[in-house]
Amino acid sequence: MSFTEVSSEYVHPHATQRPPPPPAVTEPYRGDYIEACAVFPYSPKASAALTRRTLQAVLREKGGFTKHDLADQIKDALDSNKLPTHISQSLDAVRNIGNFAAHAQKSKSSGELLDVEPGEAEWNLEVIEALFDYYFVQPEIVRAKKAALDKKLAAAGKPPLKG
Repeated sequence: MSFTEVSSEYVHPHATQRPPPPPAVTEPYRGDYIEACAVFPYSPKASAALTRRTLQAVLREKGGFTKHDLADQIKDALDSNKLPTHISQSLDAVRNIGNFAAHAQKSKSSGELLDVEPGEAEWNLEVIEALFDYYFVQPEIVRAKKAALDKKLAAAGKPPLKG
């Protein structure tokens, strides 16, 4: 008599607790953010590295801060005083947390490798979400409202909004 061993395993879909980025957020930022969220439960370190990469791309391509090093881009962004305070106060945190993910760093007191904590990686995601709102979502909202009002002004024989 032969027996077949049967086993079962539950497979759960990979999901994130964070909502997807708003439709106004374009590639490659969108894809990097989704990936950072997807790996977060398994590797805060990988998530932090991806958000650091996203930060650098957003600052360079949407903010116009084009220096080669992220630290210099952040300095220029802070010196510009263009970003809201809640974002500017957190920019350097994303860089530092991302550096813990990308470069092995030891504690000076214990000699242990410093790793990315889940709360730190989550903070990075929150900062990226705030940047998305600032650089993608809010300008799109204003553009749509302006277009609607310009259409109404045109119907009334008036010139479009200035600016």
